[in-house]
Amino acid sequence: MDNLQKNSDEVNYFKGNKSIQLGQNTYFFDETKIMGIINLTIDSFFAKSRVSSHTQLLNQVEQMLQDGASFIDIGAYSTRPGAKDVALEEEINLITRAVKEINRAFPEALVSVDTFRSKVARAAVDAGAHLINDVSGGDLDPDMLPLMAQLKIPYIAMHMRGTPATMQKQTEYTDVTKEVVSLLNQKAEQLQALGFDNLILDPGIGFAKTVEQNFELLSNIESFTRMKQPILMGISRKSFIQKTLNVDADEALNGTTALHSYLVQKKVDLLRVHDVKEAKQTVDLLRSLV
Repeated sequence: MDNLQKNSDEVNYFKGNKSIQLGQNTYFFDETKIMGIINLTIDSFFAKSRVSSHTQLLNQVEQMLQDGASFIDIGAYSTRPGAKDVALEEEINLITRAVKEINRAFPEALVSVDTFRSKVARAAVDAGAHLINDVSGGDLDPDMLPLMAQLKIPYIAMHMRGTPATMQKQTEYTDVTKEVVSLLNQKAEQLQALGFDNLILDPGIGFAKTVEQNFELLSNIESFTRMKQPILMGISRKSFIQKTLNVDADEALNGTTALHSYLVQKKVDLLRVHDVKEAKQTVDLLRSLV
């Protein structure tokens, strides 16, 4: 696992970089890292991110790791507007089976689970998941933040208003950047009050934001990268790219890569992507310019 170091005063090279704790070890974001997206539901907006069999899952994970993914993010509940509800037990079964299969085949992989349900998060961690990625930042399940404080594993808290079904009706902001920064800071303070500081923050591009607001957040990305927590950005093939370029999700890779290049230059810590190879190549090329 890249840049996973034991806690030590001798690790001088990484001092000053943002990090998370993975068990007794510290993972440093010395450069932009890549998180590959795998969906266990047919409801995901991008068909090529979906897997429906054991073989397909493991092939996808293997390819992402070979292409340079530092994390694998698996989800079994689509948060796109209009997606069908997934029963709790179904989500738990899909997630735990996948986590166990990945850990068995690729013990070096760092597995993130995309869920807003605390019972799914608990089952995922018991199955061997390393991170929890919550699009609601704990707002959709009051038991999520106390659970994270108990488990201590890295937690990705994203900004969203409402629910996946109602979020696009809640896009009224006086100043979207200031309000999202403020709410993320409040979330960090809420977790710190519970004794938890193993946090990654996500501004929630595409969630309760208009196309214009998404670009405003991107234009003001330094407001987020100045925060002490690592920052994740998930823009891959999203509708604001599609609408701006008048393309569909299948044609949105070029626009995604252009914005990834911008985010890497702005020192975003983690990119959540459908196309690992292209994102990692972007990071590698820009690093070569330094």
